[in-house]
Amino acid sequence: MNRKKEITIYDIADKLNISVATVSRGLKDSDAVSKRTRKRIFELAEKMGYRSNHFARNLRQQHTNTIGVIVHELNSTFITSVLAGIEKVTAEAGYDIFITHSSESVVKEAANAENLFHKRVDGLIASLSFTTESMDHFKPFADKGIPVIFFDRVEQDANNSVVIIDNYKSGYLATRHLIEQGCVRIAHVTSSLKRNVYSERYKGYKAALSDSELPFDERLVMVKDLSEKSGIDAAMQLLQLKPVPDGIFFSSDFVASVAMRTLKEQGVAIPDDIAIVGFNNDVVGTLVEPALTTINYPGIDMGEIAARNLINHLKGTSNIANTKCIIVRSELIIRKSSLKRRPQV
Repeated sequence: MNRKKEITIYDIADKLNISVATVSRGLKDSDAVSKRTRKRIFELAEKMGYRSNHFARNLRQQHTNTIGVIVHELNSTFITSVLAGIEKVTAEAGYDIFITHSSESVVKEAANAENLFHKRVDGLIASLSFTTESMDHFKPFADKGIPVIFFDRVEQDANNSVVIIDNYKSGYLATRHLIEQGCVRIAHVTSSLKRNVYSERYKGYKAALSDSELPFDERLVMVKDLSEKSGIDAAMQLLQLKPVPDGIFFSSDFVASVAMRTLKEQGVAIPDDIAIVGFNNDVVGTLVEPALTTINYPGIDMGEIAARNLINHLKGTSNIANTKCIIVRSELIIRKSSLKRRPQV
């Protein structure tokens, strides 16, 4: 199928028998061109199907009004909410976004970074994959002075600007809540401890046990991916332990919901036998029975904050280098999955 030739300002100038410069100024609605001539230019441009090449014009001005985004997955309520926050702010500021995802692969993450770099994005917002260890693929952005803000899964050092929640505190609060419900043998189902979000929640979990003088048992910590199979496997493995845990803190609402379904199929009463707390405040947590206690992870706020700080930097109203770490507020949302029944007096 032959593609129709793109109409240019040269075609319009030829048809009207005027200079290319006049057409260019007329399309910008410049007062240097008479109203009558501007009207003729606009009418012919519309008739011929002319499209302004904003991208080429922006390149000449050394910017593209585009922002790159790299996320580790798309099948996530949290990531969807972050993207909604980013899009809201960027659209209001007149920026387009290129969204890419790594599928939890550092190889694909690096390829996405290179692709966005060559697309000449003005800035980058990124969340790291499970397997990312080296940050070398982000170095070209730093070398060119292109600002990068990391969110959620990050590497915190003196060179990176990050937007996160206090995962340590959140892990502590989730575990402490289970302890307050009378749980004394609390399991923790999490994911790659190489990533800050999971390692910090794990540290918070251990600290809450220690502060309550409860023993730490390595057998109660399960490092999984975030798949449905992992939720099933974690539930079945925990039921094989003697004694069985009376509380579980999951680092994912989705995995927690799958595990709850599996536990109930095995005759476990929730929360009477096992109290459960998840993480992220995904919509799935309100659909399961009993409703899932969780940590609210405000994705929209995180996306808006990351995008706003990046755009303010690009517009020269602030400098992200002066704010290396922004912590977004999170909170424990208590629902029925963790509330053990109290004996009647």
